[in-house]
Amino acid sequence: MAVHARLRTAVDADPYIELRPHTIVRSVDQDADSAWVITSDQQTFRGDVVIGADGHGSVVRVGVAPDKPDATFAGYLIWLGLTNESSLTPSRRLPRDVDILSGGEDYLLGYPLPGPDGSVAPGSRQVGWAWYDASHNDLLRETGSVVGNVVRRSLTSTDIPEATFRELADKAEDLWPSPWREAIRDCIERRAVIGTPIAEYVPDKLVNGRLALVGDAAHVPTPMTGSGFSASLHDAEAVAEAVAVGVRGSTVEQALTGYERKRLGNVRGMVQSGQQFSRSFTGRAA
Repeated sequence: MAVHARLRTAVDADPYIELRPHTIVRSVDQDADSAWVITSDQQTFRGDVVIGADGHGSVVRVGVAPDKPDATFAGYLIWLGLTNESSLTPSRRLPRDVDILSGGEDYLLGYPLPGPDGSVAPGSRQVGWAWYDASHNDLLRETGSVVGNVVRRSLTSTDIPEATFRELADKAEDLWPSPWREAIRDCIERRAVIGTPIAEYVPDKLVNGRLALVGDAAHVPTPMTGSGFSASLHDAEAVAEAVAVGVRGSTVEQALTGYERKRLGNVRGMVQSGQQFSRSFTGRAA
């Protein structure tokens, strides 16, 4: 929320940025002179370039890499929850950074976060956890969260059977120490848990003419890499530099090709590194 607020403040202060909230892009295209998007209500928006920063299910990726448009299911999900530190036993101290724990065949990341008011004072923070689990893929397919080999959506609390909640509660008691056991139990009791199937995408290209991809639209690593956010920032910086070069004289296509040349090898390596973890975790052959 803090990052979003900072970005929104910067956008509101820039007269050259126009936000169109609740606008759904259905397709993209280009010709020799421009690129454009078409929305769900059949509006067309044109520009010199279209930059897709539209996540792992990117629509713009279909225009950039039509032969490889989809991120694929990595073979596991992450259960996610968030609770208030004040709901936990006061004597249980939180780590300063991230706890990474292994239990049986599962992994758990636990971490403190600022409280709803932004406070980082002990007792007023929030507690987040991410539980890596490869044993509920059937549930993902039964609910349509994964179709074929493509991730479609996350599991919400209404998708999760009561038996699964009970199973997770019992496993948490056996696998995880305090304070994470209590944090997970609190979230399960409140049914404040979501299950996110993990997708991966190794790009072969980031650019096609006047269309370009950044962030998870361009490359989707497992969260275990811890690099997705920083890589997205580097993408944004590099593509901004490329567009500025194009404005100063190079063709837009040449400038975007320079962006791809700068970033493609790095982001491919990042995703492939994460795939080593995924294959080990799910027991798949490389």
